[in-house]
Amino acid sequence: MKTAAKRSPWAWIPTLYFAQGIPYVAVMTISVILYKRLGLSNTDIALYTGWLGLPWVIKPFWSPFVDLIRTKRWWTLTMQWIVAFALAGIAFTIPTAFFVQFTLAIFMLMGFASATHDIAADGYYMLALTEHEQSLYVGIRSTFYRVATVVGQGLLVVLAGVIEMNTGIDPVEMQMIVDPDEPATISSIYMYPDLHPDNPTFIVGMPEKVAVKTPETVMGADSVEVPYAVFAKQMRDSVAHMNARNGFITLEEQGATAQAKTQEWSGFRTWLRDNFGEERQEAAALNSNLVIATVKLSHAPEEGKPLVLITNFAEGDQSVKLDAESARLVFTADNWEQPAYLLFTIDPKIKSATSATFRGTSGDIPMAWSIVFIVLSVFFFIVVIYHNWALPKPASDHAAANASAKDIFKGFVDAFATFFTKFPLWQTVAAIAFMILYRFPEAQLTKIIQPFLLDPIDKGGLGLTTGEVGLVYGTVGIIGLTIGGIIGGIVAAKGGLKKWLLPMAWSMSLTCLTFVYLSYFQDHSLLTVNICVFIEQFGYGFGFTAYMLYLIYYSEGKFKTSHYAICTGLMALSMMTGMMAGWVQETIGYKHFFVWTIICCVATIVVAMCVKVDPSFGKKEEKE
Repeated sequence: MKTAAKRSPWAWIPTLYFAQGIPYVAVMTISVILYKRLGLSNTDIALYTGWLGLPWVIKPFWSPFVDLIRTKRWWTLTMQWIVAFALAGIAFTIPTAFFVQFTLAIFMLMGFASATHDIAADGYYMLALTEHEQSLYVGIRSTFYRVATVVGQGLLVVLAGVIEMNTGIDPVEMQMIVDPDEPATISSIYMYPDLHPDNPTFIVGMPEKVAVKTPETVMGADSVEVPYAVFAKQMRDSVAHMNARNGFITLEEQGATAQAKTQEWSGFRTWLRDNFGEERQEAAALNSNLVIATVKLSHAPEEGKPLVLITNFAEGDQSVKLDAESARLVFTADNWEQPAYLLFTIDPKIKSATSATFRGTSGDIPMAWSIVFIVLSVFFFIVVIYHNWALPKPASDHAAANASAKDIFKGFVDAFATFFTKFPLWQTVAAIAFMILYRFPEAQLTKIIQPFLLDPIDKGGLGLTTGEVGLVYGTVGIIGLTIGGIIGGIVAAKGGLKKWLLPMAWSMSLTCLTFVYLSYFQDHSLLTVNICVFIEQFGYGFGFTAYMLYLIYYSEGKFKTSHYAICTGLMALSMMTGMMAGWVQETIGYKHFFVWTIICCVATIVVAMCVKVDPSFGKKEEKE
């Protein structure tokens, strides 16, 4: 195949696929972290962002128009302009009162533009390069696409974290000293000191030292003794309702309509939790000593600009836990004079004196994320200007001559018909199964990894800050992914797809074990997290190479742009299987959820064993 490319593929492949990955990661990954930081539940996050994957699923239905109307280069540049404006729109709607509705609408619009960009850019890639060049550069292509996703959930999240840490008021540290030799005590509320600082600050009331032992019974209402476990549950419920009454938290309450929608799932969810769920933290903590600290804001915040106090475990003994419902408290101009309550639990198995430190931050979260999306928008304006110069003009990249509506419709029908008939039926079925199930474990992981890293330890997470999560994925994650992707492309170009398909499938699967380890041991040290993320990202970068090469292999032929769009549509459909991941995780807990992802890896291995690939595809010996 002859091309008219006048520039080295290195001049445009890295930037093109980095630009292709940015809107996808913005819609499917950054949105997860954004909504988590703004207080949405895991169930809502997974459901909403799962639906955002719809444009990539249905994009084959308009791929023939991209094939027949204008050039792939024109479509690529036009969609980049639309994405640049959409990113700016998200930046300006985050601080609004209806940010969920507005941002979801713009995310969906950007999803359609990004999906169309994928069709055009992938078709352009196949037109501008020979078969061997496609195989040789597929590692670079997939690596820079994935680098975009890591930058999105890495460097950009670091930026948001830095802004969060440097806005708002000064962080507040709370140290809990625990001594098992202290006499048994019952829970009491420790009021904050009567301080009047000049500058806004959080004033915290905490005990100097806390006992581990608790009495067997406590004098309850009407002077009747009740078991301590009963009293502890009453105290936990009281703290939640006092915080909710004063507007510091929002308790999820379902109306009749919402209950009717979920009632048919409630029995299944109860069965799933009872048979496969972790021991519920609330039940495990009933016999633990409770400490109820108070926190008060010294000055009223600006009207319409609440301060959100997010408290995370900082260092020390993880046997001292902060209740998840106390980890995020919203202070407004209406409630700032009221005390908010932080509920801590002390593990009764503590045998020696120890301590734990918690840190509360209150940065301007909406402003931080608005800046992130402004940065993304500016980047896209720059990249589209660069691509207008850098993208070559292959002779084969042209619109269909005098394409009429009838021609377009016929091309649409032919593209779909030939996709399902180009190989024998059994091979087609195996190929479709491969496209849908190869990334099945990743579809589950993608929606939950960020909430897991951000959630407090009491809720089963690691309690990392926004900046720490971004740092992990923006440094070590990029290095692991890049090395894995480049090595994958090199070995595939040398040995061919068929030889490396199964090893790459195992690479995609086994690296999921890192999150099983992190969830069971809750080792939140950055060294451990970085090692695990490096292994996971390296395995993903190496294993994803096989997936991308197979899509190219299956798309070869007359309608390669449309067929590749159908392939990636099926890939997007596979990622939408993660819509229920939040619901599953909140039902069975983080530990068992990550075990579930390992079980899902069976599908990856099976479909990789079933597909048929020409042994010569992609080898260096294939001369153009």
